[in-house]
Amino acid sequence: MKLKVIQQRGLWWVISGILILIGIGSMVLSWQQFQAPIRPGLDFVGGTRLQVSLDCSVPDNCDGPIDLTEVRQVLESQNLGSSSLQLLGDDRQTLSVRAGDLDVGQRSQLQQALEAQLGQFDPAAIQIDTVGPVLGQQLFTSGLLALIVAFAGITVYLSVRFQLDYALLALVALLHDLLVTLGIFSILGLTVGFEANSLFIVALLTIVGFSVNDTVVIYDRIRENLSRTPDREMNDVVDDAVNQTLARSINTTLTTTLTLASIVLFGGESLKFFALALIVGFIAGAYSSIFIASTLLAWWRSRADRPGSPAASDPPDSSEPV
Repeated sequence: MKLKVIQQRGLWWVISGILILIGIGSMVLSWQQFQAPIRPGLDFVGGTRLQVSLDCSVPDNCDGPIDLTEVRQVLESQNLGSSSLQLLGDDRQTLSVRAGDLDVGQRSQLQQALEAQLGQFDPAAIQIDTVGPVLGQQLFTSGLLALIVAFAGITVYLSVRFQLDYALLALVALLHDLLVTLGIFSILGLTVGFEANSLFIVALLTIVGFSVNDTVVIYDRIRENLSRTPDREMNDVVDDAVNQTLARSINTTLTTTLTLASIVLFGGESLKFFALALIVGFIAGAYSSIFIASTLLAWWRSRADRPGSPAASDPPDSSEPV
């Protein structure tokens, strides 16, 4: 069965538009609460994070979940009432507290006060992380710069390998993938307390590379088909190219996401959201390569070929895909 990508391109664009608009709405709400489109983690804003778990080997120590009301009372007594709280795990017996920059004495005092109120903590599960605000700002700046450099490099590469309009439309597809991923994780930040960290930036960079790889494969096939039948309509050429590479795109994405799903289900807490970000981005990338980048190219080239419009430049000579 042949997929009619061009014939139904309006549907694909509407689906993407709805997802992006929902994500932008969530990022606006997130900005009002956290002054950032996604709830920022310790890596970017700096401060101290204390994570503790109840020791269930102690009798009657794990009868129920941790009461956040009691935790807030302790924090207010320590003049840390503005701290961010999150309960982790299905049993909600692991507590994560993110406060301002605390010295060793303040951290010990907070831990002792919480233990006196909530019960004995498991010493092996106690985690304390501290990041200065200057370092957090540097991490954010470096991550943003890495994304900009990646986009610039991709633009140059695709312009040389194909043509400038190919490159610009591929960037539109990449922006689609990033906006969808950012929107979903903005919603997760508002609903389940997800906090973006440096691993999230790594995930975004990985998504960009994966997505552009899928797009390059389709673009290569479009170029090959144009070189063989230069007189065919661009819409037909793109439809054929997408269908010829469809199985490869789906299989590559499916096998990758299955591996990442196992990390989400069985991996550690620090890797679950990283793997989930990759899953969301890879699926969005496969979608944009098939339904966004290709249909935009067909629309643009068909528009350029209309009478009275500047003629599209001749396609470059075909070459074997890398």
